[in-house]
Amino acid sequence: MNLEQRIAAFSKLGSFMRQFAEIKAVRDPGVPSNDLFFDGMKHQLQLAGENNSWFTRDNLAYAFRSWSELLTKESLQQWFEAYDTGAVNSKQVGIIMAGNIPLVGFHDFLSVLVSGHEVLVKQATKDRHLLPYLAKYLKQVEPGFESKISFTDERMSGFDAIIATGSNNTARYFEYYFKDVPSIIRHNRNSAAILKGDESQEQLAGLAEDIFRYFGLGCRSVSKLFVPSAYDFKDFFMAVYPWRTVIDFQKYSNNYDYNKAVYLMSEFDILDNGFLMLKEDSSYASPIATVFYERYNSSSELMAKLKFDSQNIQCVVADGLSDSEVAFGQTQRPALNDYADGIDTVDFLLKI
Repeated sequence: MNLEQRIAAFSKLGSFMRQFAEIKAVRDPGVPSNDLFFDGMKHQLQLAGENNSWFTRDNLAYAFRSWSELLTKESLQQWFEAYDTGAVNSKQVGIIMAGNIPLVGFHDFLSVLVSGHEVLVKQATKDRHLLPYLAKYLKQVEPGFESKISFTDERMSGFDAIIATGSNNTARYFEYYFKDVPSIIRHNRNSAAILKGDESQEQLAGLAEDIFRYFGLGCRSVSKLFVPSAYDFKDFFMAVYPWRTVIDFQKYSNNYDYNKAVYLMSEFDILDNGFLMLKEDSSYASPIATVFYERYNSSSELMAKLKFDSQNIQCVVADGLSDSEVAFGQTQRPALNDYADGIDTVDFLLKI
Protein backbone atom coordinates (compact mmCIF):
# COMPACT_ATOMS: atom_id res chain seq x y z
CA MET A 1 0.00 0.00 0.00
CA ASN A 2 1.10 3.52 -0.68
CA LEU A 3 0.22 6.59 1.38
CA GLU A 4 -2.75 7.45 -0.83
CA GLN A 5 -4.27 4.00 -0.28
CA ARG A 6 -3.75 4.18 3.47
CA ILE A 7 -5.40 7.59 3.66
CA ALA A 8 -8.31 6.40 1.50
CA ALA A 9 -8.90 3.47 3.87
CA PHE A 10 -8.98 5.66 6.95
CA SER A 11 -11.32 8.14 5.26
CA LYS A 12 -13.72 5.22 4.67
CA LEU A 13 -13.36 4.35 8.33
CA GLY A 14 -14.29 7.95 9.16
CA SER A 15 -17.47 7.62 7.09
CA PHE A 16 -18.29 4.40 8.91
CA MET A 17 -17.72 6.01 12.34
CA ARG A 18 -19.86 9.03 11.42
CA GLN A 19 -22.94 6.80 11.63
CA PHE A 20 -22.38 6.45 15.39
CA ALA A 21 -21.75 10.12 16.09
CA GLU A 22 -25.08 10.54 17.87
CA ILE A 23 -26.64 8.55 20.70
CA LYS A 24 -28.99 6.89 18.19
CA ALA A 25 -26.92 5.50 15.32
CA VAL A 26 -28.08 6.45 11.82
CA ARG A 27 -27.32 4.02 8.99
CA ASP A 28 -25.80 5.48 5.83
CA PRO A 29 -26.39 3.17 2.85
CA GLY A 30 -23.44 4.75 1.03
CA VAL A 31 -20.85 3.47 3.52
CA PRO A 32 -18.78 0.56 2.11
CA SER A 33 -19.34 -2.88 3.71
CA ASN A 34 -22.00 -1.43 5.99
CA ASP A 35 -24.23 -4.52 5.90
CA LEU A 36 -21.37 -6.53 7.39
CA PHE A 37 -20.37 -4.13 10.14
CA PHE A 38 -23.14 -1.69 11.14
CA ASP A 39 -25.05 -3.92 13.57
CA GLY A 40 -21.82 -5.34 14.91
CA MET A 41 -20.54 -1.87 15.76
CA LYS A 42 -23.73 -1.11 17.66
CA HIS A 43 -23.11 -4.27 19.68
CA GLN A 44 -19.50 -3.31 20.38
CA LEU A 45 -20.60 0.09 21.63
CA GLN A 46 -23.01 -1.62 23.98
CA LEU A 47 -20.27 -3.95 25.22
CA ALA A 48 -17.89 -0.99 25.70
CA GLY A 49 -20.42 0.69 27.98
CA GLU A 50 -21.07 -2.51 29.91
CA ASN A 51 -17.34 -3.13 30.38
CA ASN A 52 -16.66 0.45 31.52
CA SER A 53 -19.63 2.37 32.87
CA TRP A 54 -17.75 5.67 32.47
CA PHE A 55 -18.19 5.09 28.72
CA THR A 56 -21.71 6.46 28.51
CA ARG A 57 -23.50 6.43 25.17
CA ASP A 58 -23.18 10.20 24.99
CA ASN A 59 -19.42 10.11 25.49
CA LEU A 60 -19.01 7.23 23.05
CA ALA A 61 -20.96 9.21 20.45
CA TYR A 62 -18.79 12.26 21.13
CA ALA A 63 -15.61 10.24 20.59
CA PHE A 64 -16.91 8.79 17.31
CA ARG A 65 -18.12 12.19 16.14
CA SER A 66 -14.76 13.81 16.88
CA TRP A 67 -12.81 11.14 15.01
CA SER A 68 -15.20 11.02 12.07
CA GLU A 69 -14.65 14.76 11.57
CA LEU A 70 -10.88 14.23 11.47
CA LEU A 71 -10.83 11.11 9.31
CA THR A 72 -11.50 12.77 5.98
CA LYS A 73 -9.32 12.50 2.93
CA GLU A 74 -8.63 16.24 2.99
CA SER A 75 -7.66 16.37 6.66
CA LEU A 76 -5.43 13.32 6.45
CA GLN A 77 -3.66 14.59 3.33
CA GLN A 78 -3.12 18.01 4.86
CA TRP A 79 -1.72 16.38 8.00
CA PHE A 80 0.90 14.37 6.12
CA GLU A 81 1.84 17.12 3.67
CA ALA A 82 4.11 18.50 6.40
CA TYR A 83 6.32 15.38 6.31
CA ASP A 84 8.75 13.80 3.90
CA THR A 85 7.26 10.32 3.85
CA GLY A 86 9.57 9.02 1.11
CA ALA A 87 10.21 5.27 1.17
CA VAL A 88 9.43 4.05 4.69
CA ASN A 89 11.23 0.94 5.89
CA SER A 90 8.29 -0.75 7.58
CA LYS A 91 8.86 -1.66 11.23
CA GLN A 92 6.67 -3.19 13.88
CA VAL A 93 5.61 -0.57 16.40
CA GLY A 94 4.10 -1.63 19.70
CA ILE A 95 1.48 0.55 21.36
CA ILE A 96 0.50 0.19 25.01
CA MET A 97 -2.73 2.10 25.38
CA ALA A 98 -4.46 3.78 28.28
CA GLY A 99 -8.16 3.24 28.86
CA ASN A 100 -9.38 6.36 30.60
CA ILE A 101 -11.59 7.66 27.76
CA PRO A 102 -13.02 5.97 24.63
CA LEU A 103 -10.47 5.38 21.86
CA VAL A 104 -7.79 7.27 23.77
CA GLY A 105 -5.05 5.41 21.87
CA PHE A 106 -6.55 5.82 18.42
CA HIS A 107 -4.23 8.66 17.35
CA ASP A 108 -1.16 6.48 17.92
CA PHE A 109 -2.83 3.61 16.03
CA LEU A 110 -3.63 5.94 13.13
CA SER A 111 -0.16 7.51 13.10
CA VAL A 112 1.65 4.16 12.96
CA LEU A 113 -0.43 2.77 10.12
CA VAL A 114 -0.62 5.88 7.95
CA SER A 115 3.17 6.23 8.35
CA GLY A 116 3.54 2.81 6.71
CA HIS A 117 4.45 0.65 9.71
CA GLU A 118 2.91 -2.43 11.29
CA VAL A 119 1.18 -2.05 14.64
CA LEU A 120 1.04 -4.38 17.64
CA VAL A 121 -1.53 -3.15 20.17
CA LYS A 122 -1.89 -3.96 23.83
CA GLN A 123 -5.11 -2.42 25.08
CA ALA A 124 -6.18 -1.40 28.54
CA THR A 125 -8.79 -3.71 30.05
CA LYS A 126 -11.17 -0.75 30.37
CA ASP A 127 -11.30 -0.05 26.63
CA ARG A 128 -10.94 -3.25 24.62
CA HIS A 129 -14.06 -3.55 22.47
CA LEU A 130 -13.99 -0.61 20.06
CA LEU A 131 -10.59 -0.57 18.37
CA PRO A 132 -10.39 -4.27 17.37
CA TYR A 133 -13.73 -3.99 15.62
CA LEU A 134 -12.73 -0.78 13.85
CA ALA A 135 -9.53 -2.56 12.80
CA LYS A 136 -11.63 -5.36 11.28
CA TYR A 137 -13.54 -2.79 9.26
CA LEU A 138 -10.27 -1.20 8.15
CA LYS A 139 -8.99 -4.59 6.93
CA GLN A 140 -12.24 -5.16 5.07
CA VAL A 141 -12.04 -1.93 3.08
CA GLU A 142 -8.26 -2.22 2.58
CA PRO A 143 -7.00 -5.84 2.65
CA GLY A 144 -3.43 -4.53 2.65
CA PHE A 145 -3.89 -3.84 6.36
CA GLU A 146 -4.55 -7.52 7.10
CA SER A 147 -0.92 -8.25 7.91
CA LYS A 148 -0.26 -4.83 9.41
CA ILE A 149 -2.51 -4.92 12.49
CA SER A 150 -2.34 -7.25 15.45
CA PHE A 151 -3.49 -7.22 19.06
CA THR A 152 -2.12 -9.02 22.10
CA ASP A 153 -2.99 -9.59 25.74
CA GLU A 154 0.41 -11.07 26.47
CA ARG A 155 3.74 -9.49 27.25
CA MET A 156 4.81 -7.63 24.13
CA SER A 157 7.85 -8.78 22.15
CA GLY A 158 9.34 -8.59 18.67
CA PHE A 159 8.69 -4.87 18.19
CA ASP A 160 11.14 -2.38 16.74
CA ALA A 161 9.78 0.68 18.56
CA ILE A 162 7.25 1.39 21.27
CA ILE A 163 4.68 4.03 22.20
CA ALA A 164 3.46 3.52 25.77
CA THR A 165 1.08 5.48 27.96
CA GLY A 166 0.60 4.98 31.68
CA SER A 167 0.77 6.50 35.13
CA ASN A 168 3.92 8.15 36.44
CA ASN A 169 4.89 4.93 38.21
CA THR A 170 4.19 2.80 35.14
CA ALA A 171 6.13 5.21 32.94
CA ARG A 172 9.26 4.62 35.03
CA TYR A 173 8.87 0.90 34.43
CA PHE A 174 8.34 1.51 30.71
CA GLU A 175 11.45 3.69 30.50
CA TYR A 176 13.54 0.90 32.01
CA TYR A 177 11.98 -2.01 30.13
CA PHE A 178 12.03 -0.29 26.72
CA LYS A 179 15.38 1.47 27.11
CA ASP A 180 16.95 -0.44 24.20
CA VAL A 181 14.39 0.49 21.52
CA PRO A 182 13.19 3.83 20.13
CA SER A 183 10.27 4.90 22.29
CA ILE A 184 7.74 7.52 23.26
CA ILE A 185 6.80 7.10 26.92
CA ARG A 186 3.90 9.16 28.22
CA HIS A 187 2.98 9.73 31.86
CA ASN A 188 0.31 11.57 33.83
CA ARG A 189 -0.50 15.06 32.65
CA ASN A 190 -3.39 17.39 33.32
CA SER A 191 -4.85 20.45 31.65
CA ALA A 192 -5.50 23.93 32.98
CA ALA A 193 -7.44 27.03 32.05
CA ILE A 194 -6.53 30.67 32.58
CA LEU A 195 -9.35 33.08 33.31
CA LYS A 196 -8.94 36.85 33.15
CA GLY A 197 -12.37 37.76 34.48
CA ASP A 198 -13.78 39.18 31.24
CA GLU A 199 -14.75 35.88 29.58
CA SER A 200 -18.04 35.74 27.70
CA GLN A 201 -20.74 33.29 28.73
CA GLU A 202 -20.00 31.43 25.52
CA GLN A 203 -16.37 31.00 26.53
CA LEU A 204 -17.32 29.87 30.02
CA ALA A 205 -19.82 27.42 28.56
CA GLY A 206 -16.97 26.05 26.46
CA LEU A 207 -14.87 25.74 29.61
CA ALA A 208 -17.66 23.69 31.17
CA GLU A 209 -17.36 21.30 28.23
CA ASP A 210 -13.61 21.11 28.82
CA ILE A 211 -14.21 20.23 32.47
CA PHE A 212 -17.12 17.78 32.31
CA ARG A 213 -16.62 15.95 29.00
CA TYR A 214 -15.64 12.33 29.77
CA PHE A 215 -16.31 13.20 33.44
CA GLY A 216 -12.94 14.93 33.58
CA LEU A 217 -11.03 11.67 33.13
CA GLY A 218 -8.92 12.69 30.12
CA CYS A 219 -5.48 14.24 30.21
CA ARG A 220 -6.97 17.09 28.16
CA SER A 221 -9.78 17.61 30.67
CA VAL A 222 -9.41 20.87 32.57
CA SER A 223 -8.70 20.04 36.20
CA LYS A 224 -7.11 23.32 37.27
CA LEU A 225 -8.13 26.98 36.97
CA PHE A 226 -5.90 30.01 37.27
CA VAL A 227 -7.93 33.07 38.20
CA PRO A 228 -7.12 36.72 39.04
CA SER A 229 -6.61 37.49 42.72
CA ALA A 230 -10.05 39.10 43.10
CA TYR A 231 -11.95 36.71 40.81
CA ASP A 232 -15.65 36.14 41.54
CA PHE A 233 -16.83 32.64 40.57
CA LYS A 234 -20.48 33.68 40.12
CA ASP A 235 -20.36 33.77 36.30
CA PHE A 236 -18.40 30.51 36.22
CA PHE A 237 -21.02 28.69 38.29
CA MET A 238 -23.80 30.08 36.08
CA ALA A 239 -22.00 28.78 32.99
CA VAL A 240 -21.49 25.24 34.31
CA TYR A 241 -25.07 24.90 35.60
CA PRO A 242 -26.35 23.17 32.40
CA TRP A 243 -24.09 20.23 33.32
CA ARG A 244 -25.92 19.69 36.64
CA THR A 245 -27.37 16.36 35.51
CA VAL A 246 -23.87 14.87 35.70
CA ILE A 247 -24.63 14.24 39.38
CA ASP A 248 -27.35 11.78 38.31
CA PHE A 249 -24.64 9.42 37.06
CA GLN A 250 -23.99 7.07 39.98
CA LYS A 251 -20.22 6.72 39.73
CA TYR A 252 -19.76 10.47 39.46
CA SER A 253 -22.13 11.03 42.37
CA ASN A 254 -20.24 8.52 44.51
CA ASN A 255 -16.96 10.35 43.83
CA TYR A 256 -18.59 13.70 44.57
CA ASP A 257 -19.93 12.45 47.92
CA TYR A 258 -16.66 10.81 48.90
CA ASN A 259 -14.44 13.76 48.03
CA LYS A 260 -16.81 16.23 49.67
CA ALA A 261 -16.73 14.19 52.88
CA VAL A 262 -12.92 14.17 52.82
CA TYR A 263 -12.77 17.93 52.33
CA LEU A 264 -15.27 18.61 55.11
CA MET A 265 -13.58 16.28 57.60
CA SER A 266 -10.24 17.89 56.76
CA GLU A 267 -11.86 21.32 57.19
CA PHE A 268 -10.79 22.48 53.74
CA ASP A 269 -12.50 25.55 52.33
CA ILE A 270 -14.37 24.63 49.15
CA LEU A 271 -16.85 26.27 46.80
CA ASP A 272 -19.68 23.87 45.99
CA ASN A 273 -22.72 24.08 43.72
CA GLY A 274 -24.11 20.61 44.37
CA PHE A 275 -22.32 18.80 41.53
CA LEU A 276 -18.87 20.40 41.30
CA MET A 277 -16.45 21.51 43.98
CA LEU A 278 -13.74 24.13 43.62
CA LYS A 279 -10.77 23.84 45.96
CA GLU A 280 -7.81 26.21 46.18
CA ASP A 281 -4.80 23.97 45.61
CA SER A 282 -1.41 24.22 43.90
CA SER A 283 -1.68 20.73 42.35
CA TYR A 284 -2.85 20.07 38.80
CA ALA A 285 -4.46 16.64 39.21
CA SER A 286 -7.82 17.11 40.91
CA PRO A 287 -10.16 14.27 41.92
CA ILE A 288 -13.39 13.57 40.04
CA ALA A 289 -16.10 16.20 40.72
CA THR A 290 -13.43 18.67 41.84
CA VAL A 291 -11.50 21.38 40.03
CA PHE A 292 -8.53 22.99 41.73
CA TYR A 293 -7.92 26.70 41.40
CA GLU A 294 -5.07 29.07 42.09
CA ARG A 295 -5.06 32.86 42.11
CA TYR A 296 -2.45 34.90 40.24
CA ASN A 297 -1.33 38.53 40.39
CA SER A 298 0.28 39.00 36.97
CA SER A 299 0.08 37.15 33.69
CA SER A 300 3.86 37.26 33.25
CA GLU A 301 4.43 35.47 36.56
CA LEU A 302 1.75 32.95 35.67
CA MET A 303 3.24 32.19 32.26
CA ALA A 304 6.64 31.66 33.90
CA LYS A 305 5.04 29.22 36.34
CA LEU A 306 3.32 27.30 33.54
CA LYS A 307 6.61 27.05 31.66
CA PHE A 308 8.30 25.67 34.77
CA ASP A 309 5.46 23.15 35.28
CA SER A 310 5.21 22.22 31.58
CA GLN A 311 6.08 18.54 32.17
CA ASN A 312 2.87 18.19 34.17
CA ILE A 313 0.60 20.01 31.71
CA GLN A 314 -1.06 18.59 28.60
CA CYS A 315 -2.70 21.78 27.34
CA VAL A 316 -3.75 25.22 28.55
CA VAL A 317 -7.05 26.91 27.75
CA ALA A 318 -6.74 30.68 27.40
CA ASP A 319 -7.59 33.64 25.19
CA GLY A 320 -4.77 35.80 23.87
CA LEU A 321 -1.98 34.78 26.24
CA SER A 322 0.21 32.40 24.21
CA ASP A 323 0.63 30.87 20.75
CA SER A 324 0.09 27.35 22.10
CA GLU A 325 -3.16 28.03 23.95
CA VAL A 326 -6.32 26.04 23.26
CA ALA A 327 -9.62 27.85 22.69
CA PHE A 328 -12.39 27.44 25.24
CA GLY A 329 -14.44 24.32 24.55
CA GLN A 330 -11.83 22.68 22.32
CA THR A 331 -9.64 20.59 24.65
CA GLN A 332 -11.28 17.31 23.62
CA ARG A 333 -11.15 18.17 19.91
CA PRO A 334 -7.42 18.28 19.12
CA ALA A 335 -6.25 18.54 15.51
CA LEU A 336 -4.36 15.65 13.93
CA ASN A 337 -1.08 17.50 14.42
CA ASP A 338 -1.81 18.38 18.05
CA TYR A 339 0.39 15.71 19.61
CA ALA A 340 0.20 14.42 23.17
CA ASP A 341 2.99 15.73 25.42
CA GLY A 342 4.14 17.95 22.53
CA ILE A 343 6.03 15.05 20.94
CA ASP A 344 5.58 14.75 17.17
CA THR A 345 4.54 11.11 16.82
CA VAL A 346 4.74 11.03 13.03
CA ASP A 347 8.22 12.54 12.96
CA PHE A 348 9.29 9.88 15.45
CA LEU A 349 7.76 7.11 13.32
CA LEU A 350 9.35 8.31 10.08
CA LYS A 351 12.80 8.29 11.65
CA ILE A 352 12.88 4.89 13.37
